[in-house]
Amino acid sequence: MRIGVLFPQTEIGADVGAVRAYGQRVEELGFRHVMAYEHVLGADPAVHHGWQGYYQVADQFHEPMVLYGFLAGITSLEFVTGILVLPQRQTPLVAKQTAEVDLLSGGRFRLGIGVGWNAVEYRAMGQDFSNRGRRVEEQVDLLRRLWTEPSLSYAGTYHRLEGVGLNPLPVQRPIPIWFGVASSERAFRRAGRLGDGWFPQMDPGPELDRARALIEQGAAEAGRDPSRIGMEGQVDWEGDPGRLAEQAKAWRDAGATHLSVNTMGAGLRTVDDHLDALASAAEAVKPLAE
Repeated sequence: MRIGVLFPQTEIGADVGAVRAYGQRVEELGFRHVMAYEHVLGADPAVHHGWQGYYQVADQFHEPMVLYGFLAGITSLEFVTGILVLPQRQTPLVAKQTAEVDLLSGGRFRLGIGVGWNAVEYRAMGQDFSNRGRRVEEQVDLLRRLWTEPSLSYAGTYHRLEGVGLNPLPVQRPIPIWFGVASSERAFRRAGRLGDGWFPQMDPGPELDRARALIEQGAAEAGRDPSRIGMEGQVDWEGDPGRLAEQAKAWRDAGATHLSVNTMGAGLRTVDDHLDALASAAEAVKPLAE
């Protein structure tokens, strides 16, 4: 497995020195990639009464494309969005931003996408929340064409482009697209039909087995080789390296090609605390690393 880390978005703070130290130390510890969650805007519970979302205006999020442009200049890590809420963003702009990150990192980028759950954020971004699942399929098709064709015209249900193209194009043509999916059978099949990989939202076990079967079925129906679809699991740091190693081994045995170690939510107060935890985690998972 290729083992990386989950960038502690809500806990690392806004100090650029902390971000720099985190990226450089993660690489020194032998991790292969950094994954970042994303939200553009947080909802204010004082306005949105009864708000039940995970994140709000008090929760800090670095913008992943800008973050990765910065980290690409100081590390040799791979960068992953896990996930970018694609349907709330303009597709050509996402194509341009991701092509630039891929270029600056020398082709070390995976675009993880999902349809999201935050209707408040969608409205603020000027996008339709109700058709996000349908739109994302067209977005994936258009992204791959924009990344590989110097000039194209495109007439879809949601996009119309005439004689346009990106310059510069990315190193990877196309950039790998991975899907974050939770529980929808339709979403699992979509990931199998369209994705280069996926991020399960469950642990190894019967539920994961059922989800993977749906993904493989979707791939087969689209004439794709299911064995070529990657899978990235996640393990949470709980202060016990032995427990972490057991969870990581369960993911490897389940067929994961990638794994991320998450230190958010573990009660760590500073960037140094996160890095100390990752140092222990690195030793624990070293026998499982590619």
